[in-house]
Amino acid sequence: MIRTRNLYDNKNIAVVEQRGDVKVLEYKKDLSVSASEAIEAYFASEMNVRRRQVLIELKGNAYTISAGAMQWTAGAVNMVADVKGFGDLLGKAFSSKVTKESAIKPRYQGHGLLMLEPTYKHILIEEVSEWGGMVLDDGLFLACESKVQQKVVARSNLSSAVLGQEGLFNLCLRGAGLAILESPVPRSELIEFILENDEVRIDGNYAIAWSDTLDFRVEKSSKSLLGSAVSGEGFVNVYRGTGRILMAPVV
Repeated sequence: MIRTRNLYDNKNIAVVEQRGDVKVLEYKKDLSVSASEAIEAYFASEMNVRRRQVLIELKGNAYTISAGAMQWTAGAVNMVADVKGFGDLLGKAFSSKVTKESAIKPRYQGHGLLMLEPTYKHILIEEVSEWGGMVLDDGLFLACESKVQQKVVARSNLSSAVLGQEGLFNLCLRGAGLAILESPVPRSELIEFILENDEVRIDGNYAIAWSDTLDFRVEKSSKSLLGSAVSGEGFVNVYRGTGRILMAPVV
């Protein structure tokens, strides 16, 4: 049996979000700074620029995380490479190349605690089944329950990648289970669209996640060249169908 001190009872650490076995810890102040860095650290904290960590309580289940994201484990926790063979290794290497995600994502399983490395990004915890299939923007993935399927999906047309300032391929999560994502902005600033046979037009790559049931294309902001010129927008990202979108106000 392992007991911890100065973790859950640390006055400088707050659990800002919890879902299932996952807790998001936030350091109220960065106390590990020198005197010359103290002023900068103080104002950073006042602007919500704080260190955050993800703590996963494993209870016989497994989580797959980004390579290098583990800080420490406690208890009967084992790590295995999530590769089923040479063919699977080649497939994961290709996926890594086109999605900019790590090729081999380690899987941690057992009974105990798994702490991920600190980050200044904001942490989102999403239930994948609520999305159907969840397509992620590059670099958003941090961890997920290992029962969640990870697939590479391609754009429906080449123009979506070239004109939409997006990659041709994205990581898509499918099934049921929790996904842990790193967001450039906090949850409170994210705008969520829930579409029912409708469309959303976004000028730029502000969407950080969307349902794979949506048809993503890039189109002129107006049907006429004159209209596009007058609006000053040119091309916009268009999401059509039924599903969800998470959009950041800034990138």
